[in-house]
Amino acid sequence: MIRMLMGLLAALALAGAAEAAPQDRYAENGGVKIHYVADGKGPLVVLLHGFPDYSATWKPLTAALNRAGYRTAALDLRGYNLSDKPEGVAAYAMPNLIGDVAAVIAAEGGKDAIVVGHDWGAAIAWQVAMNRPELVSRLVVMSVPHPAGFAREMATNKDQQANSQYARNFQQPGFEKNLTAEGLAGWVKDPAEKAGYVEALKRSDFAAMLNYYRANYPRATGEQTAAPATMATSQPVKAPTLVIHGMKDTALNAAGHSGTWDHVQADTTLVMIPDAAHFVQHDASALVNRTVVDWLNARR
Repeated sequence: MIRMLMGLLAALALAGAAEAAPQDRYAENGGVKIHYVADGKGPLVVLLHGFPDYSATWKPLTAALNRAGYRTAALDLRGYNLSDKPEGVAAYAMPNLIGDVAAVIAAEGGKDAIVVGHDWGAAIAWQVAMNRPELVSRLVVMSVPHPAGFAREMATNKDQQANSQYARNFQQPGFEKNLTAEGLAGWVKDPAEKAGYVEALKRSDFAAMLNYYRANYPRATGEQTAAPATMATSQPVKAPTLVIHGMKDTALNAAGHSGTWDHVQADTTLVMIPDAAHFVQHDASALVNRTVVDWLNARR
C-alpha cells in the first residue's frame, strides 16, 4: 500500500513537472508564424527581445515571473530562430511587428497583456502601447527611449548621432554579408548560454534582422532626422510604465529618457543602473528581475 502511494505521488510529481515545463507555441499574423515559449500561470506577460538575440534572453526573468504567479510568452521576433522569416523590408515595418504581438496575445486567449521589451523589442513595445493601447495593461521597456525622446537626441545630441552610426551601416544594402552567428553572439558572456545563441542565430535570417533598421530606423541626423511614417504617432501611453536603462549603454544614450513622463498618462518609473551596459537584463539580471517583479506586484 505504501509503495502504491509513493508511486502515485511520484507520478503526480512528474505530471506536475511536465505541466510546468516551458511550451513551444505559435501564433499567426497574416500568414507569418511567430514562435514563442510559454510558461507559468497567471496574468500574461509578453516578452520581446532585440538585436541580435532570441527568446532565451528572457529565461532568468521568466523564471522570476513564473515564481511570482505570472504566465510568460517570450517571442522569437519574426526573422529570428524558430519564427518565420518573410522576405523584403516591408515585412518588418512596425505595423507588422505590432500585429505579431497582438497575435500572440490572442493565441493565449487574452485581451491584453503586460508587455516587456528590450532593444527592438522595446521599440515595438512602445509602439504597441501607443497604437494599440487596449492591448497593454502595463509596459516595461529596457534601453530604448520613448520615440519622441530618441528623435530629439538624434536631432540634437552629437554623441547619440555618433553612437547610431552602426544602425546607418546596417541600413546599407547587402550589409548582412558581413555578419556571422558567432560574431553576433559575441556579446553573450555566459559560455553555457553562448552555444544556444549561436545555434539560434544560425537559424535566423541576417537580412531580416537588418530589415528592422531599414524599415524603422531614422536615416539621417540633425535637422533632417525623421522617423519613418510607419513609426509616426502622437498618441500618449496610457499604461503604467517602467523604464530600465544601463548607463554604460554605448548604443542608446540615457539622455533620451529625459521627459519620458511627458508622454505617459499613468505612473512612470525610471531606473538607471550605473554598472550595466546595453544588455541590461543580463548585466544586472538580479536587480532587473527583482525590480520588474516588485513593480508589477505593486500594480497587480
